[in-house]
Amino acid sequence: MTELLSNYLGGRWQAGSGVGTALFDPVLGNELVRVDATGLDLAAGFAFAREQGGAALRALNYRQRGELLVAVAKVLQANRDAYYDISTANSGTVKADTGIDVDGAIYTLSTYAKLAAGLPEGHFLPDGEAQSLAKDGSFATRHIRVPVDGLALFINAFNFPSWGLWEKAAPALLSGVPVVVKPATATAWLTQRMVKDVVDAGVLPAGALSIVCGSSAGLMDALAPQDVLSFTGSADTAALLRSHPAVAQYSVRVNIEADSINSAVLLPDAAPGTPAFDLFVKELAREMTQKAGQKCTAIRRAFVPAASFDAVAQAVGARLAKTVVGNPRNESVRMGSLVSRAQLGSIREGIATLRGAAQVLHDGSSAALVDADPAVACCVGPTLFGLATPDAVLANAVVHEVEVFGPVATLLPYANVAQAVAQVARGQGSLVASLYGDDAPLLAHTALQLAPLHGRVHVVSPACATTHTGHGNAMPQSMHGGPGRAGGGAELGGLRALDFYHRRVAIQGAPEVLGAL
Repeated sequence: MTELLSNYLGGRWQAGSGVGTALFDPVLGNELVRVDATGLDLAAGFAFAREQGGAALRALNYRQRGELLVAVAKVLQANRDAYYDISTANSGTVKADTGIDVDGAIYTLSTYAKLAAGLPEGHFLPDGEAQSLAKDGSFATRHIRVPVDGLALFINAFNFPSWGLWEKAAPALLSGVPVVVKPATATAWLTQRMVKDVVDAGVLPAGALSIVCGSSAGLMDALAPQDVLSFTGSADTAALLRSHPAVAQYSVRVNIEADSINSAVLLPDAAPGTPAFDLFVKELAREMTQKAGQKCTAIRRAFVPAASFDAVAQAVGARLAKTVVGNPRNESVRMGSLVSRAQLGSIREGIATLRGAAQVLHDGSSAALVDADPAVACCVGPTLFGLATPDAVLANAVVHEVEVFGPVATLLPYANVAQAVAQVARGQGSLVASLYGDDAPLLAHTALQLAPLHGRVHVVSPACATTHTGHGNAMPQSMHGGPGRAGGGAELGGLRALDFYHRRVAIQGAPEVLGAL
């Protein structure tokens, strides 16, 4: 039997008492490791994190906790090659896609470490000036933000086992809040290895970072009112979490990132042959194939002027036709696999659904795989769907409601910008929308129209052709999250991320007392 990965809880490594769940190489099909959390004393482990880890973190000031992030980033950087190997084996990603996950995590930690230098040396964050509550000024109120007196539980998705941990953990640890992470089982190996390296290096206080691999059973039951929960995953699971007594009755604070049918909009001034048109085509093809389309932020709907529909379809199809799919160990491969057979089945099911609602503009389902057995490998080529007319877009509900979490997008024509915005809104709230054009006032006006529907609006014009960070890249300086169907959550955004891990409180008293704070 393959190695059974241990859990780190209560300040010690613990193996589950069961045989474990196997993790597989999604290209070669061989078993890699096993994970199991059966029999763990979650209540005791969570108590240790709160009482030991939390107390140790909050004994430090913000700048000192920033130094902890520097130390963590150094540990990860030192073990970077091993993480690349694990990602290739367990997630089936090519090197460039692994970099988004692994190097993106290290960059995010480093960014928050730098932000810490601008924070107070004390143990709370000021929130405005004191305001008098008495005519003679002898009694006043002052608002401050203090770290929550609990832990942060992360229940994470399978697609970013590295970045998904550290983009949450960086602001949590900086805030003084201990972390317990439950990674998605299918790709838990990378998360577990990173936690192990950090724990073994001894750079964090005991109890500041814990990991539970395997089933999530009992995790919600172990939460206390002062804890916070951050979840990334399906809307169905999010609904179950929101209905749990820890949230519904005890008001455990929850941040959720769920389904998101993100959009890209080509504006009318970006006609075929213009730089903005080319930028749109390049970004759509990249978003469809990067990480095999397994990104919460990937473009799922691409809106274009009706007059440009055929030109876009041909240009994107030409790029997709050059995408080499297969074993990421082969240097010629540009798109690796999905993470599991379950995901492959889900993607095929979603493609079949869209086939019944739209026409196929580029069919990658029969693409030859490089160094991979189609009977074993969880690989699927990129597929572009489309609807021929704006009226067809108006009449079709499926393309606005069904998210296929893989290398799949739908091209949708519009008659005018107002119609495009209205159709984008049918996604019911998304993480990100991107705009492409060269008319600054039109770009700005359209961005404001899309703003209430999204957590981020990514505007691309020729002026930033070589510097924009990409439709799908969640940068630590910008907010990541979205309203409605996207979960209603908010992460990152620089120091704004610390809000989730703090409580706002009003301190009332005499001016000399407030001044002594």
